[in-house]
Amino acid sequence: MANSPESHSGMSLDGRTATSPATTDATASSSFRPHEAVERADVEAVNKKEARSLYKKREPIYPKRAKGTFRTIKWVIMAITLGIYYLAPWIRWDRGEGLPDQAILIDFPARRFYFFFIEIWPQEVYYITGLLILAAIGLFLVTSTAGRVWCGYTCPQTVWVDLFLAVERFFEGDRNERMRLDKAPWSFSKLRKKTLKHITWLLIGVATGGAWVFYFADAPTLFNQLIHFEADMTAYFWIGLFTTTTYLLGGFAREQVCTYMCPWPRIQSVMLDEDSLAVMYRYDRGEPRGPHKKGDSWEGRGDCIQCRQCVVVCPMGIDIRDGMQLECIQCSLCIDACNAVMDKVGRPRGLIAYDSLANFKARAKGEKERFRIIRPRTILYTALILVVGGVMLYSLLTRSELDVNVLRDRNPVYVQLSNGDIRNGYTLKILNKAREPRRFAVAVHGLENHQMWIEGIQSMTEDGLPVVDVGLDRLRSVKLYVAAPRTALQSDSTDITIEVRDLDGNVRDIHETTFKGPDPRR
Repeated sequence: MANSPESHSGMSLDGRTATSPATTDATASSSFRPHEAVERADVEAVNKKEARSLYKKREPIYPKRAKGTFRTIKWVIMAITLGIYYLAPWIRWDRGEGLPDQAILIDFPARRFYFFFIEIWPQEVYYITGLLILAAIGLFLVTSTAGRVWCGYTCPQTVWVDLFLAVERFFEGDRNERMRLDKAPWSFSKLRKKTLKHITWLLIGVATGGAWVFYFADAPTLFNQLIHFEADMTAYFWIGLFTTTTYLLGGFAREQVCTYMCPWPRIQSVMLDEDSLAVMYRYDRGEPRGPHKKGDSWEGRGDCIQCRQCVVVCPMGIDIRDGMQLECIQCSLCIDACNAVMDKVGRPRGLIAYDSLANFKARAKGEKERFRIIRPRTILYTALILVVGGVMLYSLLTRSELDVNVLRDRNPVYVQLSNGDIRNGYTLKILNKAREPRRFAVAVHGLENHQMWIEGIQSMTEDGLPVVDVGLDRLRSVKLYVAAPRTALQSDSTDITIEVRDLDGNVRDIHETTFKGPDPRR
């Protein structure tokens, strides 16, 4: 874009040409006396596009621990998301006798998905589809409003990398200590620190894989089977797979997952417009950048003192001052680092902040800044969420506790009995979604002088209709036969309805099908 930070990184708001960092550093190197409270770092953005090559060995990134508002928010979100993931399978939910009491359970053997009071059957997979649609539109809405906050705060890769970095700092120290340790020759102390770090990483991986399999079986039972080596090999396979991937992606791949593997950075740009918020370096305030002597005037220069603390804390290894970049996950740690520096040098906070391209234009014209959250794009996404969510909620609240499926026999299409009657066979599947056993009467309508019976069913109503007993939360399949005199057929295909009615309530399901026979004109 014409007014993007990339195109103005060397120009101040009043139009003066900025002095390049290299020139400024060179001219000030002999006499520069920095602010005692500000730490300067000699670091390069090793993961920016210009410095990255597919044929070059990855340069390790040593992000420094940041402190501030956004770092605190990230700690809280990490604790909440990891807590939900690891602890959710252990939450109990009483569903009655004979049903699992795990609140969240994907029960493949029973072909059921349980989520607290909600129970999803295989034929209701459209609810899962609806949830995925809601998640996608929600992601579009958040991205168009506040940029890549999903990537920076709640993406599993970000959360687990944060956790792995916390472990790494615990055993090896912060950025400078880790760099010195990696350059140092092997010693007992280095071996001990590295070993403890990798063991902890592997334990986190095992816990991650273990939590995953607990969503597919009763957690306490499976845990007991796992520790006694009595579980199915499938469980051990998935734990091993998740242990490996968590260990490799969180401990080694890190920023490469976001840069090369994830498609979202390449997709999200179409969700943004000039009013979308994103973490940005305010070049119109920061340029011309350069070192600043304590006590010198701030007139005629920008607020950026070239301390590179924004680069030091970046887990992606980029420089936010280069403008909006594919590699930036908008974790906002550079905001915390820059705000801390501004506090020390006595300048206002917000040199790096959530901002929009529209505000850059407004400031250049001397107009008032504004943050337009409500605009056509966000209204459209919100409306779609409300429509899809409303349809799903209505469907969930009004869904029947009875589901019937009728499948007519195709081979043979019909059978002529010894008395000349024509018989059709049907497979009748009755699904009882209620939490109690139920009795259903079966009736056929639309066929004159017919007879019907169900294989293996002797129980009848007073008016002679067969009664099928179905257990609580169960599916029962029975064989239904319908016979009619040949003279009752007007064509080779007669439309009929099969009604299944709950004898103890008003619930019923009517299914349309056909009764086949010979062509009466022949």
